[in-house]
Amino acid sequence: MKKVLLISANRMKNPYPVYPLGLDYVAGALNLHHETKILDMIDLASPEALGEQIRKYAPDYIGLSIRNIDNTDTINSRGFLSDYQDLVAVIRQNSKAKIILGGSGYTVFPVEFFRALHADYGVAGEGERFPALLSALENKTDVTAIPGVITKETSSVAYRAWDGDIHRAFDPDAAHTKYYLSYGGMLNLQTKRGCPFRCSYCTYPHIEGGKMRFFAPDEVARQARELQEAGAKYIFMTDSAFNASFEHSLQVARAFTDARISIPWGGFFAPTVPPDDYYAKLADAGLTHVEFGTESMCDAMLTNLRKPFVAAEVFVAHQKALAAGLYIAHYFLLGGPGENPDTLQATLRGVDRLEKAVFFFFCGIRIYPHTALYETALHEGQINASQNLLEPVFYRSPHLSDIEIIKSVEAHAAGRINWLVGAAESKATRILPRLYERGHTGPLWEHLI
Repeated sequence: MKKVLLISANRMKNPYPVYPLGLDYVAGALNLHHETKILDMIDLASPEALGEQIRKYAPDYIGLSIRNIDNTDTINSRGFLSDYQDLVAVIRQNSKAKIILGGSGYTVFPVEFFRALHADYGVAGEGERFPALLSALENKTDVTAIPGVITKETSSVAYRAWDGDIHRAFDPDAAHTKYYLSYGGMLNLQTKRGCPFRCSYCTYPHIEGGKMRFFAPDEVARQARELQEAGAKYIFMTDSAFNASFEHSLQVARAFTDARISIPWGGFFAPTVPPDDYYAKLADAGLTHVEFGTESMCDAMLTNLRKPFVAAEVFVAHQKALAAGLYIAHYFLLGGPGENPDTLQATLRGVDRLEKAVFFFFCGIRIYPHTALYETALHEGQINASQNLLEPVFYRSPHLSDIEIIKSVEAHAAGRINWLVGAAESKATRILPRLYERGHTGPLWEHLI
């Protein structure tokens, strides 16, 4: 049985380290015919440690998962391409195995990453197609017939959402699992793939498709139980929006109750108007933290960003979550198409009306291909069609600079610690590692409310 080493390239720990869930699914797809091992760069102290692990395992293939393209920070922007190039160099120095790229970040820039990293193959889209690539390589058949597979000859990429079986292979005894359990205690879970929303800046529909594919609630609960028994202190739902289907999310909550899930959990939510008692039912099943992707409190901007709600609905969703006793955070993307002093002030006035919550403000919006924002930026001349966007490029409103936005938000915040913007967010996130080292668990932003 040939051996596959799966490496999570992510080293970002702020605001907290994120468990490499995608590699569990790749391992689940591979395990029938291959021996697999997962290494997480967050858990490895140095390139030398990686080299030692590679030599010791002696894999036949190495899968390199790229989740983060850059730090998405307009103030202190930094791309990660050079880090990944260094990582590939270490791999090449210690192994002759074929390097195969994949992951959500890779899927946004598959050809660009492939060429910049001089990989052997790439898999754009969901990693369940990895076994088909290895089978084709071992049987010497045409790899280009597999949707999403990239070779040195590839100039454009076409793939479709995976419609086969999906299995997660979670190993409670793996070194990387133990790292996350000891540092914050957070593991994660997915209840569906695909996003029905069409937010102008978002890559989720491109990565996972626009049609929701639901996992069986009992299976989601079984996995949650597995994480709980492994020692997880908190579960984060990685769905683009947990409540994109009210019906399915309630089914998951009922399954959690039946499975006696006792640890707290949270996730991303769209601030749309929920059914009666929706948040109360989720809270009864263990939900503690709601993170709303609100982006603006100005209807004109919500329309420009193609959000599936208006400001009035945000207030309703917020109050219902608050009434259920949940911790609430709202995320805002400022400086998008049409942002001006009036729309910004409308957002800030709206935020003032949201009680007992934490607010994260991001100024400038990262431009990704395959999004409506990309087309807007192209039309406005902020980017050109041949431009390589692998290094961070942000959309900036012609009516309002990032500095003006930051100054306006900071002035309006008037020192309130639950308003985090620019450097203020960096100061807050520097505190989190200390709290995790002292044994605190979960997201921890609730302490700012």
